[in-house]
Amino acid sequence: MRASILHVDLDAFYASVEERRNPALHGKAFAVGGGVVLSASYEARRYGVRSGMGARRARELCPQIIIVKGTFEDYRSASDDVFEICRRFTPVIEQMSIDEAFLDVSGSEHLFGPAEQIAHDLKALTLTETRLTVSIGVARSKFLAKIASKVAKPDGIVVVPPDREREFLDPLPVDAIWGIGAATKERLARYGVESVADLAAMPRATLAGWFGPYLGPHLQDLAVARDARQVKTTHRARSVGSQSAFGGDVHDRARWDRILLGVADRVSRRLREKDRSAATITTRVRFSDMQSVTRARTLSAPIATTDGLFAVARGLMLTAVSEASEGRGLSLLGIRTTKLRVAAPQQLEFDLGLGDTLIRPGTAASIQRYDLDRAVDELREKFGSKSVGRASVMLGGDGWVPDEFRELAQARETG
Repeated sequence: MRASILHVDLDAFYASVEERRNPALHGKAFAVGGGVVLSASYEARRYGVRSGMGARRARELCPQIIIVKGTFEDYRSASDDVFEICRRFTPVIEQMSIDEAFLDVSGSEHLFGPAEQIAHDLKALTLTETRLTVSIGVARSKFLAKIASKVAKPDGIVVVPPDREREFLDPLPVDAIWGIGAATKERLARYGVESVADLAAMPRATLAGWFGPYLGPHLQDLAVARDARQVKTTHRARSVGSQSAFGGDVHDRARWDRILLGVADRVSRRLREKDRSAATITTRVRFSDMQSVTRARTLSAPIATTDGLFAVARGLMLTAVSEASEGRGLSLLGIRTTKLRVAAPQQLEFDLGLGDTLIRPGTAASIQRYDLDRAVDELREKFGSKSVGRASVMLGGDGWVPDEFRELAQARETG
């Protein structure tokens, strides 16, 4: 196979759009956001400023930093402009988020030249027409192309020829592999597995024993450059999720509840927009030292109400805190829903006094909440997302990321 898959990733996208709008920011340390940093310029990153960090911490690291608010329409417009340029080279595009996409150019090379030439031409056109820079990875698989684009940052192109894939992968740290986060990296390090080459050399049976019969072998497949996933122009959503990073070291449980309720509201609304309900709810809790833990629960029947989702997620959050907090505060809360099913009309069940009425979709309370959520959805569609909502969330004063920004950052799902 030829190296004909491109991963196109816009450099410091939100910050770059703000700099384009206001050239006076060029060369300065600045961040996009409010109470929480959403994106930072490369000058600010040199001081350790990162997305998801509280604005106070960002100012401690970089006293001269400038905080600017987001301009949501500018982001959407800039993204559309860049990916319209991509479509001039190939119709086979899988857009992963507002600022990154995979392109399969295997059917376009007879028109525009080899994939590496397409990458250079696409990069030049993007800079000329949008004044934004992209980093591009070129490889024969999505996995390698994405890693290559990360290595290429900022403003570069990295091509991984098929006969040099292991040469490219082997020296990289093991967390370059998709699916290996900080906790898994630490666990592997205890066994002496620190590089991709170390992971590739492990017996498959050993990895299956450590991480399960699917994940263990899958991680090794990636380590040896085995990835058969194709670029898909459409795909059905398999999960719906959202999270809020609020920075600092928060111990206030009432604030945890407000934040988690806001996340549950966003996730349930997206489920209803897709006409889906979810059976498995996973809550992610990140502590003040950036360590994250997750807890999950699978229900007997799927739900899509805000109150039901919040009730399950809150129980998981409190479990995670009681088991793992060790006195630490929180800095992020997130919810991910999986095992999605097409939402179906619910038949009213008999009241047998079983409790958990909000998380059983057939109860009178759950049906009423679903009808209420649908009414709120319609009002927001007509009058805007800030027109109606739960008072504790809207008046909590937590300085969250506006919903418009979150929606832009979500992977674009169709089907």
